[in-house]
Amino acid sequence: MNQAVNRTKLRVGMVGMGMIFDETYRPFLENAYQHGIYDSRVGVIDIELAAVASRTGRRAEAYRESAGDQIGSFESYTEPDSIGGLLDHDVDFICVATPDDRHYEAVMAALNAGKHVLVEKPSVLSMQQLDDMAALAREKQRLCKVVYHKLFDPDHKKLRTLVADDVLQHVNTGYCSLLEPKQISGAQFAEWIQGRNPGTYVAVHYIKLIDFTFGGRLTSVSCTGQRGLVGAPDGNTWDSVQLRLIYQYDSG
Repeated sequence: MNQAVNRTKLRVGMVGMGMIFDETYRPFLENAYQHGIYDSRVGVIDIELAAVASRTGRRAEAYRESAGDQIGSFESYTEPDSIGGLLDHDVDFICVATPDDRHYEAVMAALNAGKHVLVEKPSVLSMQQLDDMAALAREKQRLCKVVYHKLFDPDHKKLRTLVADDVLQHVNTGYCSLLEPKQISGAQFAEWIQGRNPGTYVAVHYIKLIDFTFGGRLTSVSCTGQRGLVGAPDGNTWDSVQLRLIYQYDSG
C-alpha cells in the first residue's frame, strides 16, 4: 500500500469469511489496499482490512496465506466471542457476510459499539428486526446499509441506463426467473437454506433491481410457494416461491 501524507484511512472489520467474502469483498479489499479508492471530496482513501471474525478461524488463516502481500496484516477472532473481539479492535466499520440468521446479532452489536455497517442481503429475517436495526442506527447516528451486489451486473446496469436515458419507456409488466439445481441445498449452502425461502434468499435481488431501476410505490404483494423436496412437506423450508408485485407510478 502506498503511504502518503494526509490520506484518509478507513479500517475494516469483516464478519464472515465464506463464499461471499471470496467473490466480492476479497477483490475489493485487495485492490483498495494496493491502490486506495478516490473520493472527490477528500481525495485518496486507504482501505485496510484490520480484523476478521469467524467461527473457527480456518478460512481466515487460509486467506492470509493465499493473499500474501496483496493484503496487510489483520487480526483474526474466533468463537465464542468473535464479534466482541473484532469490535474491541480499532475498526471504523464492519462488513457482515454470514448466513442470514446471524446478521441481526452482528449488526446490532456493531451499531451499539458505534460502528458503521455494511450487511449482505437480506439484512435481517423479520420486520421487527429491521425496525430495531433502523432505530438503533438512527439513535447512534451511524450508517447501516444493505449490499445488493447484483445491481452491478452488466445487464442490470444497462437496464438502468436505458431507463434513465428514456430509451426504455412505459414498462407496464416484467418477469424475472431463477432456477437452481437441487444440489445447491447441500454442502456449503445447507446452512443458508434450512428454514428459508427463495424469496428472501434470491428474489430480493430482483425486487431491489425494480426499485433501483424504475422506482415507484409498491402497493401490493402476493406469494405462493412449494415445499417438500429440500425439507418436510409441512416444514418451514420452501423449495420455490412465486411473487407478484404491483407498483404505482405518478405517470400511470
